[in-house]
Amino acid sequence: MARWCFRHKWLVIVLWVAALLGTGAAGRIAGDAYSNVFSLPHTESAKVLDLLDKAVHDQSGESDTVVWHTDAGSVKDPAVRDRIAPVLDRIRHQKDVGKVVSPYDPAGAAQISKDGRTAYATVTYDVLGAKLSEGQVHDLVDTAHSARRDGLKVEVGGNIVAQIEQPPPGLSEFVGIAAAAVVLFLAFGSLLGMLTPIVTALFAIGISSSLITLLTHTMNVPDFSGQLAMLVGLGVGIDYALFIVTRHRKGILSGKSPEESAVTAVNTSGRAVLFAGGTVCIALLGMFTVGLSLLYGVAISAAMTVVVSVLAAVTLLPALLGVFGTKVLSRRQRRRFAATGPQVGESTGAAARWSSFVQRHPRSLAALAIAVMAVLAIPTLSLRLGSSDQGNNPTSTTTRKAYDMLADGFGPGFNGPLTILAEVPGGARDKQALDGLVSTLGRTKGIAYAAALPMQPDSTVALVQAVPTTSPQDKATSTLINHLRQDVVPQAERGTTMKAYVGGPTAIFKDFSTVLGNKMPIFIGVIIALGFVLLLLAFRSIVVPLTAAVMNMVAAGASFGVLVATFQWAWGGSLLGATRQGPIDAFLPVIMLALLFGLSMDYQVFLVSRMHEEWVHTKDSARAVRVGLAETSRVINSAAVIMICVFGAFALSGVRVLGMFGVGLAGAVALDAFILRTVLVPSLMHLFGRANWWLPGWLDKRLPHMAVEPADEEVAPVRPGQEPDLALASSAD
Repeated sequence: MARWCFRHKWLVIVLWVAALLGTGAAGRIAGDAYSNVFSLPHTESAKVLDLLDKAVHDQSGESDTVVWHTDAGSVKDPAVRDRIAPVLDRIRHQKDVGKVVSPYDPAGAAQISKDGRTAYATVTYDVLGAKLSEGQVHDLVDTAHSARRDGLKVEVGGNIVAQIEQPPPGLSEFVGIAAAAVVLFLAFGSLLGMLTPIVTALFAIGISSSLITLLTHTMNVPDFSGQLAMLVGLGVGIDYALFIVTRHRKGILSGKSPEESAVTAVNTSGRAVLFAGGTVCIALLGMFTVGLSLLYGVAISAAMTVVVSVLAAVTLLPALLGVFGTKVLSRRQRRRFAATGPQVGESTGAAARWSSFVQRHPRSLAALAIAVMAVLAIPTLSLRLGSSDQGNNPTSTTTRKAYDMLADGFGPGFNGPLTILAEVPGGARDKQALDGLVSTLGRTKGIAYAAALPMQPDSTVALVQAVPTTSPQDKATSTLINHLRQDVVPQAERGTTMKAYVGGPTAIFKDFSTVLGNKMPIFIGVIIALGFVLLLLAFRSIVVPLTAAVMNMVAAGASFGVLVATFQWAWGGSLLGATRQGPIDAFLPVIMLALLFGLSMDYQVFLVSRMHEEWVHTKDSARAVRVGLAETSRVINSAAVIMICVFGAFALSGVRVLGMFGVGLAGAVALDAFILRTVLVPSLMHLFGRANWWLPGWLDKRLPHMAVEPADEEVAPVRPGQEPDLALASSAD
């Protein structure tokens, strides 16, 4: 296949351009239909959501909050009221606005703080936030801000408002690509050598982004899936192409023609790319074991991007290599080749010297690496799952200012009220029990106040709102929810037919964290087991896949330690979106573990495949480990630096969730490449010796044979002073 793509390079390139333009046109015509809808079956918060529409149908759409604060006097002063009331009236007549409850109306009398200096109005739309246009949201914010004056602050809070405050899409990708280009140019010293992996990755993510847009019409795909998939696509797309191009350049320098070198590169490193991409997809699709529909779209989007990246690496890339010929080498390398001829023998330079050093000191280096990873993993013991909210937004955003104004005026728990929905089919007795529940809630430690909303006529569903004394992200709020569910509510239900359920945004994310936490062992077990089987088949060894599994867990522990310190303890600062302490978003560990296991397996495959190739030829374990590390450490480190640049660009977006992804993945890649694969794994393999490649005879007979890295073909030597296959090279150029 590689030879065919190389020889029919222009046809292959035209087909890829057609695929890019075709999918892009289809995506633009169809438009996107992202949806953050997800369900938590068999949880109290899910039951509350099911009953909410029956209790307050007119509050089932998007709901936002206009908040104002006066530095002097009261919000009831005529000067303040005369500026705010007309603005609220204009908002009331905006498109899709169903209801505006003002503190100047009798129904909103409780929407003024005790000191009289802060008030808010609720704006409820007739539709969900996903159906509102960006222009409608900007109209709301601009109209509210028009009431500002000296001494009067006006801000707007709400989920849909927070979405339009996100940085423009594409900025992080551009920064990541620019940084990757610099790294590639420094590594290759050739403009065309640098462009080849980047062009391959851009084709892959361009087609993938359009396919994800089409996917949104067939299933629920969260709105962050596209950006996450692009992050993954940039990382693996450039890395996969880098591994093949590096092998190709080495082949040319060893005396192969550009065609033979490209074919050999795809048939060796390309096989490893295919295998590594498969492991990433398996890890990503392992998210299906969690059983949460929110993650299905994420998993398929990212896996689809990896598949397209692999296809581009093994088809489009050899075509580009056919076009560029020997120009993937730097001018200096071409001049030196013309003067001295092919470069043969073992690798030399810093990588070879480091590999020899590891061979001489495996015990001390392994002990040092384990100590470093253990220290970094310590904060993981404090990991607390939850959800970021608008209190974690950058301090310059209107949503963060509205959040802080409400917390200052009404208490820290006001931004995360608990919603208790009670089914009261038993008439007067159940309603008496409901009154008792409200009274008990008001006296419960940790609740600032509780009140029942007026019931709709003939309704058997009642709504109670309870405001905690602590913020939504406070651990005490989570403890309070457990207390209400396990003690307060059952006591109120006793002897009646009333059934009450504790829900609300804070309870939803608590249940989400609990469900994910319970499924996490299954998820980790599945992806480790599948990864073990694949490595067992590829390298016909028991020790290699066991080592990889342990290394993956070590890398996960250390990277989560960095994440906890940066965001949960808020050591990252505003630059990374860590403006205040808070829990780690509950869905992030699952997605991060899937990506981390997949990317870690990439490096393990590229490292061990070269060692295995040498072992098959020589049966000398020490030499196999030394040569494998010497010949792959530089490319692995270069690939890691590129991924760190790509992920780091997302970390600098200022958005907390993206910052978590960026820091977590960049830290994981750095630790994996520079400590685990460069130090710990080769040190342990030197200590294990021939045991690295042990496989019981009975198992060896039953396992199918897979060749990740076949041996290089013999090539005719090239005379010193002669370019390799100049006729072909010049025609390709």
